[in-house]
Amino acid sequence: MTDLRIAEIFGPTVQGEGAVIGRPTVFIRAGGCDYRCSWCDSLHAVKSEYRHEWQKMTSQEIWHKVELLSSSVPLLVSISGGNPAIQDFSTVIEMGKQKGYQFACETQGSIAAPWFNALDMLVLSPKPPSSGHEVNWDMFENCLSQAMYKPNISLKIVIFDDVDFDWAYDVAQKYSNLPLYLQPGNDNVDADSTFDLLQNQQKYEWLINKVNEKKWYNAHVLPQLHVWLWGNKRGV
Repeated sequence: MTDLRIAEIFGPTVQGEGAVIGRPTVFIRAGGCDYRCSWCDSLHAVKSEYRHEWQKMTSQEIWHKVELLSSSVPLLVSISGGNPAIQDFSTVIEMGKQKGYQFACETQGSIAAPWFNALDMLVLSPKPPSSGHEVNWDMFENCLSQAMYKPNISLKIVIFDDVDFDWAYDVAQKYSNLPLYLQPGNDNVDADSTFDLLQNQQKYEWLINKVNEKKWYNAHVLPQLHVWLWGNKRGV
């Protein structure tokens, strides 16, 4: 029985972004990632220096925690990270689906997991130039193939500057068949610092204006709702 590395399991709270924004959700945040984005807001689930904080849990232990948090009432379970595609969540998904739960996963699209096609929703979030990474589009295509378009698939891209915006527009043209969600990036990701809501709102307005100027009218432009409510606080 393989243990999974888990940074945290929390909720129910509301999904703060993407296609199911506002929906009550329990989050399973996996530990470990193949990326080191310059503006990562979840370093506690990414960097090896936090490995001592991650729990090794069986699928049964993970599912017991989800049921405990949700009082065994089916809701949406979001598997995130880090990059959850590194690990095998197929048994967790199978256990939950038997009890009426739904599953979403968010990943950057760098690793194709066989269990993608068991999801209800797959959110692919390719990282723009400001992240410091260059997307491997062959691997991204592998993720789409692995999912076999069985779950609802959408794109979510965070935007920090004009370069990111232009890059996201090009990506959207390439994958015009996928629903697209844009959101302004959060520059201040220090959990111990004071979150500047006004600055974040101004960046959101900037992004709305950019979209309108481009006449990019099929994009969904969203704030990070959880950031507006709780700043950089973990586990909400």
